[in-house]
Amino acid sequence: MNKIAALTLTSLLFSSLTFGTAFAFSDLDEGQSEAVLALKDRGVVSGIDNEHFVPKGKISYAQSVQMIVKGLNLNLDLMKFKKQPLASDSYTTIPNDAWYADAFIIAHYHGLEIPKDVNPNATITREQFGDLLVRALEKKGNFPLVKMFIAIKDEDQITIDYQGTLQRLLLYKIAQLDKDSKFNPKSKLTRGEAANWVYQAVRVLEAHTQKPPAPVEEVAVTVEKVNDDVNKVTLSRGDKPDPGYSIEINGIQFSQDGQAVITYTLHDPKPDMMYAQVITEANAVTYISSNYKAIAEPAASH
Repeated sequence: MNKIAALTLTSLLFSSLTFGTAFAFSDLDEGQSEAVLALKDRGVVSGIDNEHFVPKGKISYAQSVQMIVKGLNLNLDLMKFKKQPLASDSYTTIPNDAWYADAFIIAHYHGLEIPKDVNPNATITREQFGDLLVRALEKKGNFPLVKMFIAIKDEDQITIDYQGTLQRLLLYKIAQLDKDSKFNPKSKLTRGEAANWVYQAVRVLEAHTQKPPAPVEEVAVTVEKVNDDVNKVTLSRGDKPDPGYSIEINGIQFSQDGQAVITYTLHDPKPDMMYAQVITEANAVTYISSNYKAIAEPAASH
């Protein structure tokens, strides 16, 4: 499939929430700058002009879909099509040449439930945006189910189909209730709120997908005197369940300050090999001059 055509410069002028600028905004309230500027730097949002973001302005459905798709980096890179997908394949109200057409196509193929006859120019409500954002976020991974319930004073005003996703929106700490414990689901979302919600969703996603550092296995160094000139140095990773675990000495570097740095590599059992289940100490031995102090370091990976 040919890649979906890139947005033209003209279309970018119509999308005030597409690419960032090189300027800061003078109309951001305290607490908004971090989210807006972070998304601007990532090319997710921009201002009405170089100095104004207009955070209290309303945001359209089209701008919302564009912001969510770009903010969470939804794309069609891993999908294959017999023909190039068009907005008109899935929507009756989205022109194929609209600046937001690609975002709606991507949203559709990621399973976001957008009505076929959606009005892209209509302002979006808080519950509509929150529902879309959570559904998009959860397309990026399996998030743990938090068995908690947040009491919402105006829950009776929330569309039934949105209640679950809005609970998760609050549990993920993407959004918060107001001082009266209300969500105000039917209120129109502002540009500042939308930017902050997307920014918080990005932070949730990054925290969820960040891999913890691999644990460092401790290697013991034992020095035994062979004679006055030579020491025997043993590197050991302890007892292991089978002989597939080993340690390999790669080299020794002798420094002028009297240290012998022994580099090593750890090897684990190969998945296609069978090993006898015998407790075995995984160690390696080398010999150095007694004039040097032995230090062990893992070899640099390539």
